[in-house]
Amino acid sequence: MSDPLQLQLDTVFRNASRQVFASLARALRDLDLAEDAMQESFAAATIQWPHEGIPENPVAWLVTAGRRKAVDVIRRREKLKEISSEVAQRLHQVAQTNASRAATEIEDDRLRLIFTCCHPAIDLKVQVPLTLREVCGLTTEEIARAFLTTPATMAQRIVRGKAKIRDARIPFVIPSITELPERLDAVLTVIYLIFNEGYSASSGDSITRADLSGEAIRLCRLVLELLEDAEVMGLLALMLLHESRRETRQTDEGDIVLLEDQDRSRWDRSLIDEGRRLVERSLASRRFGFYTIQAAISAVHAEAPTAKATDWNQIVALYDILLRIESSAVIELNRAVAVAMWDGPAAGLQLIEVILDRGDLLDYSLAHAARGELLRRAGRHADAIEALETALSLTGQSTEQRFLAKKLQKLKSS
Repeated sequence: MSDPLQLQLDTVFRNASRQVFASLARALRDLDLAEDAMQESFAAATIQWPHEGIPENPVAWLVTAGRRKAVDVIRRREKLKEISSEVAQRLHQVAQTNASRAATEIEDDRLRLIFTCCHPAIDLKVQVPLTLREVCGLTTEEIARAFLTTPATMAQRIVRGKAKIRDARIPFVIPSITELPERLDAVLTVIYLIFNEGYSASSGDSITRADLSGEAIRLCRLVLELLEDAEVMGLLALMLLHESRRETRQTDEGDIVLLEDQDRSRWDRSLIDEGRRLVERSLASRRFGFYTIQAAISAVHAEAPTAKATDWNQIVALYDILLRIESSAVIELNRAVAVAMWDGPAAGLQLIEVILDRGDLLDYSLAHAARGELLRRAGRHADAIEALETALSLTGQSTEQRFLAKKLQKLKSS
């Protein structure tokens, strides 16, 4: 295969593989079979596309090829002469789908798969990891890191979830309006985690993955069309406000640029304006919660012409509200940083020490990085170096490692 064609195929796989998987999962109602079929469809593309050219709609081509491959997979698994009536019926359904499925229907399949993975019949501890694995294609190791557990434990949860979908025959459909509320919290949690992985990647050479954050925003828009809920608005607003800063978060060389050092003239004002309108709508409903308050904090940052002009007092007050909604050591840490910006580094340091002394966030690199920065600002350079070295040892993100290493080098040479 020529290099340009290989690059195009790689791009299709990177951008559309989970969409292809979601469509196959809905058609086949078997996640493992859908994974096999997706891999085989891409293998077929590497053989056929160099001769036939890349189709006008690559995703539709791959989905159709995957369904055909699934029939072959099922036939290989089951001797055709001994095939059970259930498998025979599935073969018939897949064949019918191949003939009638329209490419335009593929668009919402990832949302259907999210609702399937977040079905009430599936253990709450399993829903989110299962969705991150099957819908977003995150590795078991990446998910385990996000949940602070071992890959082996996480793999067991994911296997249990897939088995539950298969054995309970959970439908691959978007639930009715009456069923949506009980599924909404899990779905929003999943979308939020997808965005976070895209906005601050847990590993790799870049701090961002635009494909994941863009998909999270798209999915949240679809959910808002289904249910005009205040927290759906809040989550969408939060993601849009963060996304508005994407282009300023790294230098051309890939180094991290802190919020206070970003070129605010390059922030995407259209995303900020849309996010602010959504925040206002959500707050006006008086039914807002966790996501809306976070979005309101982001809106305060977006409104400030400079970091120095930020209304840190208002941000601290919003964090106080957020902590009443959901007690979290990470939220406490963010509040401590805001307090430091308002009352000085000593005040923020005192709050961070309380968090770490009680045993929270000891393995969280950003907690030690924040402490190190406040120690530096307080003039305690030796303590700052120790804290930043701890942060460096805890992060697996290469851009964060470079950022911390440069900060340490500068501190040690001062």
